[in-house]
Amino acid sequence: MNVLIVNAGSSSLKYQLLDTATEKVVAKGICERIGIDGSRIDHKQLEKGLRLEKELPMNTHSDAMKIVVDTLTDAEYGCISSMDEIEAVGHRIVHGGPYFSQSILLTDEVLETLKLCYDFAPLHTAAHIQGIEGCLAVMPNKPQVLVFDTAFHQSMPAEAYMYALPYEAYEKYGIRRYGAHGTSHRYVAAEMIRILGKPAEQTKIVTCHIGNGSSISAVKGGKVLDTSMGFTPLAGVEMGTRCGDIDPAIVPYLMEKENLSTAEVNNLMNKKSGFLGISGFSSDSRDLESAIAAGPSDEHYERASLAVDMLKHQIKKYIGAYAAIMNGLDAVVFTAGVGENNPHLREIVCNDMDFLGIKIDKAVNEKALRQPNIVKLSSDDSKVAVYLIPTNEELVIARDTEEIVKGLSK
Repeated sequence: MNVLIVNAGSSSLKYQLLDTATEKVVAKGICERIGIDGSRIDHKQLEKGLRLEKELPMNTHSDAMKIVVDTLTDAEYGCISSMDEIEAVGHRIVHGGPYFSQSILLTDEVLETLKLCYDFAPLHTAAHIQGIEGCLAVMPNKPQVLVFDTAFHQSMPAEAYMYALPYEAYEKYGIRRYGAHGTSHRYVAAEMIRILGKPAEQTKIVTCHIGNGSSISAVKGGKVLDTSMGFTPLAGVEMGTRCGDIDPAIVPYLMEKENLSTAEVNNLMNKKSGFLGISGFSSDSRDLESAIAAGPSDEHYERASLAVDMLKHQIKKYIGAYAAIMNGLDAVVFTAGVGENNPHLREIVCNDMDFLGIKIDKAVNEKALRQPNIVKLSSDDSKVAVYLIPTNEELVIARDTEEIVKGLSK
């Protein structure tokens, strides 16, 4: 089945056309600056190795979707002869709120319910709805499936997802832990279960999705027992520009001392903290690693080292805590941009974890940089398996879309 995977942002639309029979991406690209001057498409036809970069007017997501379909069916840069060859559309949705616990076929009722998720992720939800409406305008008769980042975490027990606020906050506003990066955690956990080669219900895995946004999950028996991100993706470990967990009393304290508005303190925690806030010069892990490698002579060395050491410390804490609540640990998985491409971080996280039986093969780990394949990082005498598993959220979306759409004909 040819599934068009759509990930809509407020002024962008990422897409992939994936053949579920081979599980290979045939074409992918992004439409940028939608509704802004200079809108453009960057399209790659992977089978032919062709790339098209072109400025085209896109006032709406509907305009962008029409350009995507026209490009996919283009005689030179396309990969299908007509829109009829697109059999279904799968949408990546960041937040399903308390309403969606699994992937679902789009209907009018589902779309109206999705709008209720606006307050949980306003920027993302508004963009997703624009992307959905753009697809409906261009491909009104194609089945469309919504796949939620929060869905995989819905298996958490109440003691993990509840906050110790007055219970009315949960009843009235749905304030609880939702988590994020669920499709990524789901994909790498399933791959790790396959590698372990024992029944899923007997497995205990910590999945570390470390990127510009980061989250860590405890996956016991193939289901999430706990996860680091919370009501919003601001919670958990230090990230590129996000602060992660802090004492909540810091918020009103800073607002009073710096005379900050709600919007300003929210911006400070989401956009000016994390690697950027601590290092003072960059939110990019690669820049911090370059400064660390240069040594004390680099003006950014000390604070770059501090930023990375803070993240190391926090990841270690989560691994230890999650091993405790699962009563054991079979494997630790590193994935996403930083997790897959930063051997230094992986090494310092795994160092001095002998009490858990974690031992990393430093030589293998050092070479495991930008690997397209799964890599075993643990040494042969490690009691806990440590793996680098490249994530593939789009494949999860395509698989769910195919399963739901095929179910319509039964």
